[in-house]
Amino acid sequence: MAATDSKKILLKSSDGETFEVEEAVAVESETIKHMIEDGCADSEIPLLNVTSKILSKVLEYCKKHVEAAAEKEKKPDDDIKGWDADFVNVDQNTLFDLILAANYLNIKGLLDLTCQTVADMIKGKTPEQIRATFNIKNDFTPEEEAEVRRENQWAFE
Repeated sequence: MAATDSKKILLKSSDGETFEVEEAVAVESETIKHMIEDGCADSEIPLLNVTSKILSKVLEYCKKHVEAAAEKEKKPDDDIKGWDADFVNVDQNTLFDLILAANYLNIKGLLDLTCQTVADMIKGKTPEQIRATFNIKNDFTPEEEAEVRRENQWAFE
């Protein structure tokens, strides 16, 4: 189907910006897909939990994955994996906002990708290093921390 023949869906971000996208791109989101199926897409679909900055990134991801699926026979999956790695090479706040948006919009591939990125940031680090990476304050007393370490010794081996 040519791009000019596909139905367009209007999405409105929390900060009021409207995005016109092809239906094939929009339905990468299960949430939006269900709204369309339920007849809620006659005008614009409000996405109250997603800013225009993040919605733009989410739509970039969805568009690329729709295109990659269409070209799957021609190109190896390595191309999309490299693109995905570049896509999540963003600052922490953007990464966490992408996780929240992927969860809200129910885009499994994006949620898996972004969560795996955070998991990779944690892998092999001590609790202290993880706290430093994510700017988390340690609110345990030394006694409470010692107790947690003792009760969960297996996790520190």
